[in-house]
Amino acid sequence: MSKVRLAIPSVRPGGLAADCSGHFGRCDCFTVVDISDGKLIKDTIIDNPPHYEGGCLRPVNLLSDHQVNALVVQGIGGRPLFGFRQAGIEVYQANEPTVQKVVDAFCAGKIPPIDDTQVCQHQ
Repeated sequence: MSKVRLAIPSVRPGGLAADCSGHFGRCDCFTVVDISDGKLIKDTIIDNPPHYEGGCLRPVNLLSDHQVNALVVQGIGGRPLFGFRQAGIEVYQANEPTVQKVVDAFCAGKIPPIDDTQVCQHQ
């Protein structure tokens, strides 16, 4: 991909210096980063509504509405992963502590797409 609109679940206030959120569906916000040819172009913040408004599929619609085409998570369940795939959003997995570290690793090609065997098993 030469142009990517990447979302990273973030702790408020979001942005490149923010900590990454371990639970994408309940994160405070998403830091959305536009990347072109491996270089950061701009970043914006999208507030994440409460988890109960549409459950774990709410972020799928939210990010799709903002033309996101890639998402980096620490973990994700099977249902939202399927939803993101249906929406054409590629999901990647990384355990970097900050948004900036995720962006750097993503631009360097060091973050792999998530594998179906890596989904969380929420009860």
